[in-house]
Amino acid sequence: LAFLNRFGLGGCLADDMGLGKTIQMIALLQHERTERPREMIRPTLMVCPMSVAGNWRRELERFAPELRVHVQHGPDRPVGDAFAEVAKESDVVVTTYALVSRDRKWIEEVEWERVVLDEAQHIKNPPTKQATAIRSIKSRHRVALTGTPVENRLTELWSIMDFCLPGFLGPQGEFRRRFAVPIERHRDEERGERLKRLVGPFVLRRLK
Repeated sequence: LAFLNRFGLGGCLADDMGLGKTIQMIALLQHERTERPREMIRPTLMVCPMSVAGNWRRELERFAPELRVHVQHGPDRPVGDAFAEVAKESDVVVTTYALVSRDRKWIEEVEWERVVLDEAQHIKNPPTKQATAIRSIKSRHRVALTGTPVENRLTELWSIMDFCLPGFLGPQGEFRRRFAVPIERHRDEERGERLKRLVGPFVLRRLK
C-alpha cells in the first residue's frame, strides 16, 4: 500500500475477513506521516457501511490516537463550508455509502489525499447513484478494502479495479468481451492467467 501510494496508484486490499485490513489501513495513515510533514497531507475520506462507522472510530482511537477523526453522520452533521472546515482540520473523515450521494456537493469540493472504500463490494453495480457519486470524488490515492472482491461475476472485480485505477481494465463492455465471457462461459485458463497478471500488482489477497 505504501509503495502504490508513493506513485499515486490505487490498490485493493482483499485479504480474507479477520486478517486485519483495518489495522493495515491505519498503519498506512501513520506511515505516511513519518515520511511527510503532517500539514502537507490532506485528509483521507473513509466510506463504509453505517454498521461499521463506529468501529472505524474506535479502532482509530485505539491504534492511532494521534490522528484527528471526524465521523460525518446524523442530522446535525456539518454541511457546505462548515464541512470543508471540519475536513481540513481532520486526518480522517468517516462517512457512509448512503451519505456520499446525499453530501456529494460538498464532499467533492474538498481536496482529499485518498478515498478508502471499506466493504468495497458495495460499488459492484457501477451505474448506481451511490457508485457514481463515489467515483466522482477526486483524490490522489484510492484504496478498496474487501474480503470478497468477486462474489458472483468478474464484472464485480472490474468495478472495484475501475474505482482504484480508473480506465486500467478498459470500458466494462470491452472487459466483458476480453475476459469475463471467455473465463466464465468458456473456462479459458489463458485469459484467466492474463487477467491475474494484470491485476496482481494492485491486489493483495491472502486467505486464512
